[in-house]
Amino acid sequence: MIRAILLALCAACAPLAAAAQNQRISHCIAIADAAPGIEYLHKASWSDPVPEQSVRLHYIDHSMVLLQTEGGLSVVTDFNGWTGGARFAPDYVTMNHAHSSHMTDMIPEGTVALKGWSDQFGIAAEHHLDLGEMLIRNVPTAIRSFGGVEENGNSIFVFEVAGLCIGHLGHLHHEPDPAQYAALGRLDVVMAAVDGSYTVDQPTMIRILNRLRSRIVIPVHWFGEPTLQSFLDGMEGVFAVERPGVSEVIVSLRTLPREPTVMVLEPERLQ
Repeated sequence: MIRAILLALCAACAPLAAAAQNQRISHCIAIADAAPGIEYLHKASWSDPVPEQSVRLHYIDHSMVLLQTEGGLSVVTDFNGWTGGARFAPDYVTMNHAHSSHMTDMIPEGTVALKGWSDQFGIAAEHHLDLGEMLIRNVPTAIRSFGGVEENGNSIFVFEVAGLCIGHLGHLHHEPDPAQYAALGRLDVVMAAVDGSYTVDQPTMIRILNRLRSRIVIPVHWFGEPTLQSFLDGMEGVFAVERPGVSEVIVSLRTLPREPTVMVLEPERLQ
């Protein structure tokens, strides 16, 4: 009788074990240290092919950044429905509902929307999409809501591609706790909202970025030069600061900077 029960349990667990074996494992969590770099960042055009083993990042506006891969995969972060005048539909978009300018119901035909929240209040959204050349996953965080707190109302999205770990902090309202930091793992590139008011205050964001120690920090959501400069002043001394006057960069593991660097991209909608 006991042997029959054990056999039945083994049979029931077999599909789960097979699924676990087939699921792509995050190398950003598995590997704690970033690979050494040489030099990085090349001026690019969002409509050009992406070089091999590289990712192109184009700062569109607000909190939207277009990620493009060598194989032609495209993702727009914190998508709000308007990327510019170009007839372009990304393959995937991520969204957060902490603020209306980070989400939309107007999803282009053929585009898959990944919401950073679930339809059940307080319940975490779960995303772990293995797209072949890119893995997309999320780390839920809380947001301010109706004078209180909505647990799991926001998501930090992580994109693992070309050996890189790229994170977008979204509309972040609090510093990640130890479990959330652990779930993020290594981030070679991080896109961070630095407005200092609608999201976390600037000292908190600077503390978060010092903890993450990403090789490249791309400020987004900065609402004007005084706010941006205040953030840059707070980052100087620990991070190098570069502002090449372009909206796009191409990044690869080979070309990451030697020291943590804030790279300011100029917002430009797709034309």
